[in-house]
Amino acid sequence: MTFPSAIVAIVAILAWVYLRSTRPREQRGNPPAPLPANPALEREVVELRKRIEVLERIITDERDTRRLAQDIEALREH
Repeated sequence: MTFPSAIVAIVAILAWVYLRSTRPREQRGNPPAPLPANPALEREVVELRKRIEVLERIITDERDTRRLAQDIEALREH
């Protein structure tokens, strides 16, 4: 075996090992464990979604500047 062919063989083996180790667990038959519930994180996600809805409404609705300022202030209070 020549030196360049040995390098190619080593790289091929390392690539195969890498692909085997990074394969998703579902394909190996071991389903991932469910994540524990985090109520604080879930509340934060709900609050962020509400804020995004308000921001989308502000951007898409045509309003006068006074109402826009009120909506921005309401976001700052949260």
